[in-house]
Amino acid sequence: MKSLVKATILFLFVAVATTRCTDKTVMRITYDANVPIYMSFEDFRTSFKKSETEEISQPGKMYFKDGYLFINEVGKGIHVINNTDPSNPQKIAFYEIMGNVDMAIRNNILFADSYIDLLAIDITDVNNPVEINRIENVFPEIVPEGDIWFPYAMVDRSKGVIVGWEVETITEERDANGNGGWLYRGNLDFLAMGNSEGGNWTGGAGIGGSMARFMLNEQYLYLIAQPYRLKTVDVESTLQMTVIDSVDVARQMETLFRLEDKLFIGTTTGMLIFGLDNQEMPRQISSYDHITACDPVVVDGQYAYVTLRTGAVCANGDNLLEVIDISSIENPYLVKSYPMFNPHGLGVDGNLLFICDGAAGLKIYYKTDPMAILTNQIAHYPDFDTFDVIPLNGVLMLVGPGGIYQYDYSDPSNIIQISYLPIIKE
Repeated sequence: MKSLVKATILFLFVAVATTRCTDKTVMRITYDANVPIYMSFEDFRTSFKKSETEEISQPGKMYFKDGYLFINEVGKGIHVINNTDPSNPQKIAFYEIMGNVDMAIRNNILFADSYIDLLAIDITDVNNPVEINRIENVFPEIVPEGDIWFPYAMVDRSKGVIVGWEVETITEERDANGNGGWLYRGNLDFLAMGNSEGGNWTGGAGIGGSMARFMLNEQYLYLIAQPYRLKTVDVESTLQMTVIDSVDVARQMETLFRLEDKLFIGTTTGMLIFGLDNQEMPRQISSYDHITACDPVVVDGQYAYVTLRTGAVCANGDNLLEVIDISSIENPYLVKSYPMFNPHGLGVDGNLLFICDGAAGLKIYYKTDPMAILTNQIAHYPDFDTFDVIPLNGVLMLVGPGGIYQYDYSDPSNIIQISYLPIIKE
């Protein structure tokens, strides 16, 4: 969990009052704090709707299924793009889903987070989506982030869903031990765009990017419900989907990637490998440790590829690509590290490795020799900021702060950009 106190409280004045009966000391303090804006549970849980297309302004996770590209608008919903012709993608709808960051699709059902709830939406007709079920409070601590310079106060979850914050001046009384008052001392998980890993085609599922925290495995949906808690949801019957397992993990999880019967979890301090022999109850097999850093991971055969990056959220790390040998699943080990600029998402297809190196752009390598990846670079597009990729059947779908880019890499010696959807900053 993240610390709630973002800055030291400034005491504007302290008044000391002593009663005749006791020596009780009371401090009256005034400070500025983030105060929650609530939406009633009823209004929140009836808020999903489909609207006309909207401009893409803050793209996040992405997902591809049956010719459609689904792009998250961080905290607001999902853009639906007809991508049957990648050279001419067409926005066709926007799904308004409050507090949405992640998604996964099985058959014709879209699973999406909405602040504290998990939604199941029937998209048999993508132009007429229908919410058919939700599990309440799957993500119990999720809230939007407030002003980072102020603490959080006056949080009362019984009042509804927190959908925003206002900075207000608060005056309160506390005893000499600091008890009392409205400063929130619980835990909150802040809505963010960058936590999760994508996977492979299976059981009618689509494919996500390398930053996903939802992962399908036949009738089971694995999700990072809290930074230290992995949940398994049985979604075989969408009308009766149920959380059937919850595992507490000793590390802060960020991303999920599944390869066959193994689940690879990217954390801030290493990669965890879970076995899925019992699909309902994933259990840890082994781990690989690295420096503290943000950590997406993809896996292809004998090797796992991990990008580590620094930044405001990913403090104390380095910017690296690490290649890990997983031929012995119980004893993964580092093969080699490569310096990067600020790598985010990555993807693999055949002999190719695609890396979103942040503001340094898109880099594409042959990965046949894990000891010489940097010397086998085949393309570099340095002129834009990159976040995550989905490589599939010769088409690379890429999302970044500047928009949605697509490349034809069917001929690795002649990779060409085939389309671009810009974003419009609010």
